[in-house]
Amino acid sequence: MTNLFEKINQQKSQNLPFVIYSKPNSDKTVGLFQMNNQLYSLNDFQSKGFVFIPFDDGFTCYIPKDFSEIIIEENSSDFIKSTIRLDNLQNDNFIQKLEFEALVQKAIQNINLGLTDKIVVSRKESISINSFDIELAFKKMLSVYKSAFKYCFFHPKIGLWMGATPEQFLKIENNTLKTVALAGTRLVNQNEIWGEKEVNEQQYVTDFIVSNIKEYTNSISVSKPYTVTAGNIQHIKTDITAILDSLDNLELIVKKMHPTPAVCGLPKETAKDFIFKNENYSRKYYAGYLGELNFCFESNQPLFSDLFVNLRCMEIKDKTAEIYVGCGITKDSNPEQEFIETKNKSVTMKSILNK
Repeated sequence: MTNLFEKINQQKSQNLPFVIYSKPNSDKTVGLFQMNNQLYSLNDFQSKGFVFIPFDDGFTCYIPKDFSEIIIEENSSDFIKSTIRLDNLQNDNFIQKLEFEALVQKAIQNINLGLTDKIVVSRKESISINSFDIELAFKKMLSVYKSAFKYCFFHPKIGLWMGATPEQFLKIENNTLKTVALAGTRLVNQNEIWGEKEVNEQQYVTDFIVSNIKEYTNSISVSKPYTVTAGNIQHIKTDITAILDSLDNLELIVKKMHPTPAVCGLPKETAKDFIFKNENYSRKYYAGYLGELNFCFESNQPLFSDLFVNLRCMEIKDKTAEIYVGCGITKDSNPEQEFIETKNKSVTMKSILNK
């Protein structure tokens, strides 16, 4: 019987698409291995498969369930350990630091002018690598990031992406919708009360989600904010549960919510316009969403979708790993501290690259 990573090697050698993924706290890894090299576009939300959706400027791709071989394996108990190092794995690029801090300052000025309440700005780091071992990297993620959604996605027309995201986008089970508002960032060893900036930033996300789904629901339940840990980072999280009026509204709900204030800002279109005009690079699939659409191997429910925001991710290109990181800017943001926040977030993927 072909195991997961043998199948990956076969797919790569034939230049065929695949995705492997393990859900938060799951003991299983699922693989979908597409049997042709066609690039399927997600044209409607009735499709069944694994979706891989960009932030805004890319191809809305999915791997169809019906055109894929499926392999499910138990995660090994002898995980390959990976040390999360908080020291610099790479010296700061001084010019990149200055450019990012200038971008943050520009976002703060935009907010102070009353044009936006919050803007999420991002950057990418290019890390030189001699080679990339998918099996080694994925097993490291299984070991270190148990509570994250771990994945490796490949399509010859899109590229190779890998990530360990802490953020649920949407989970649909029958007529119940579940999502989270996740924002605010600090290192795990900073045992202090959350500041006003982080609390307000997280509340923006909660309010946005509730206001955008309420017209499609019978009832909404919102938890109190609490602290969650993802690798070396902590965030403020709120759980949101709603009863849907109709599953036919899923596409409308997704389009209203994506991208959320956690990866874009508020108001959404104004913040997005600022990002496109000022970031000076394409986010591609970073800050998009991915996951199971209309199927699930761990649930008997016939109507099920489980989608995650594509954070803590990297794109592997030849001898380079492009690591994508961002942070939410409000009027109280400090440019240098925001740059440090992106460095702390980049540790997630750097620890996977570190042998």
